[in-house]
Amino acid sequence: MLKCAVFASGGGSNFQALIDRKKSGDLIVDFKLLICNNPVAGAIERAKNNNIKHIHLAPSHFSTEASYIKVLLDTLKENEVELIILAGYMKKIPQEVIAAYPDAIINIHPALLPAFGGKGLYGEKVHQAVLDYGAKISGVTIHYIDGQYDHGPVIYQQTVPVLDSDDAHSLAKRVLELEHDSYWKVVAAIAGGAISVKGRRVYGSV
Repeated sequence: MLKCAVFASGGGSNFQALIDRKKSGDLIVDFKLLICNNPVAGAIERAKNNNIKHIHLAPSHFSTEASYIKVLLDTLKENEVELIILAGYMKKIPQEVIAAYPDAIINIHPALLPAFGGKGLYGEKVHQAVLDYGAKISGVTIHYIDGQYDHGPVIYQQTVPVLDSDDAHSLAKRVLELEHDSYWKVVAAIAGGAISVKGRRVYGSV
């Protein structure tokens, strides 16, 4: 069974959606731990409620970045983590961690990359950018991370229409529903060995 760590900074609704799919039997993985940089993140309560180990770990806890990275890598190794799932995690993953987990760290972004991504574009800011541009579709992108914000190889994309009546909140709500219905499918495909990566191309079905 694929051993997973989830990284989150906020409410953790995508984390909960993954937990729910595991409970239903649709997703067969082992959630070894949750790592949060925010001590009051709602995701921590979700971990507690589902008997998933949780750790508050942030760069600000350490005098040097190197010491933070060492503890982070040691924690992942001790828990035998094979896949890192970012679920609303607001810290950049250190390059040393990316090197230790090649093609094994995934992220979900609430827009169709490469548009409407990059540093500072998160939450409802993404959806407002979509509306301001006048785009007619939006959606989700699930991708591997490569050290640049919202840049790694795309695993999966799905779309929703942008309605004339939309504001950032209503568009965000509809995209979030799609996130909850999509992320588990990608995790399941990775767990089942159905995904492979060559350069920027991701092959296989989700």
